[in-house]
This record gives sequence, C-alpha cells and structure tokens, in this order.
Amino acid sequence: MSDESPLPDSFSEHPARLSAEELTKQCQLTFGRAGGPGGQHRNKVETAVTILHEPSGLTASAVEKRSQQQNRKEALFRLRIILAAELEVLPAAGEVPTELWRSRCRGGKILCNEHHDDAPAMLAEAMAACRLHGYQHSEAAQQLGCSGTQLLKFLAKFPAARRKFENSREERGLPRLKFR
Repeated sequence: MSDESPLPDSFSEHPARLSAEELTKQCQLTFGRAGGPGGQHRNKVETAVTILHEPSGLTASAVEKRSQQQNRKEALFRLRIILAAELEVLPAAGEVPTELWRSRCRGGKILCNEHHDDAPAMLAEAMAACRLHGYQHSEAAQQLGCSGTQLLKFLAKFPAARRKFENSREERGLPRLKFR
C-alpha cells in the first residue's frame, strides 16, 4: 500500500478492530435533533449522532435512542460493521485466523452474536478471508476453521456484509448462494 493512503495495509490494523476510543480519533461526529416519537426531550435535545470515518469516507448514524450517549455508542458500532464489510484490508500471511477468531470458533461453529462487541472484528476477519479466496466461501471457511454454512450464516447477520459478498461474487461471475 502506498504512503499516501490513509487506510491500513495490515489486517491487525483494520479500523473495525480498533477500540471505541481509537476509532473515534479517526472520526468526525455530528449531532442533531432526532424528531419523531419519543417526547419533548428527543425533539428539543440533539440526540441524533452521525459518525464519519474520515480516512474512508464511510458513515453511520443512530437516532432511535433518547440519549446522545446511547446513540453515539450505537452509531459507532454500526460504523465498525460497515467498515468491516466495506474496507478491503487484506491480512498478511498467517494473520487469519486470529486468536479472537479461534476463541470464538469451536467445533466448526462461529459463536458470536451480531450485537456483541467482538462482532465487527470477527466480521472484518471473515470478509478478509473471503477476499483472499476470491469469495469462494468454502475455501475461506476452511482457512477460518468453520463450515461454509456457518460462514454464510454469520455473514447473513450483517446486511452490509451480505450485500458486499453477493455483489463481489456476481462481479466475478460466481453463482448466487442461498443465505439462511
């Protein structure tokens, strides 16, 4: 990767794997009024949060909570998911699977709820493996130590990742897969 690029060239540095504090340093936050149902507090206080990841230009927002702090946390989580799905950061040799992935993948099953704090890092790793193997899910799954079905089920939990996966397969002339 060139010195001019603001994005990381190593998987261990993928923004989806950063802590909330580290990722926030790379972002611009804007606040606004959410409007809609939720009472006077929501309509008069700037609880809506939009986060722009400056190096990539990707954004996420949250407006559904009544507090700015809750919306900020939700928007940051959503941003991490979007970064994991969209940023094409390939791992260096031997970085996949990581210790996190191995600890969350037992007996061929991926044990991570889509709302868990580890989910964005896990998704980034799954997408990286898919990219490395030309979106051949069975080959990516073999490298990750899970079944192809488990990998597809995991990706299906995240609409942005599912879209990216399907579009990338289509661009390569590969057939559509059935997600469950």
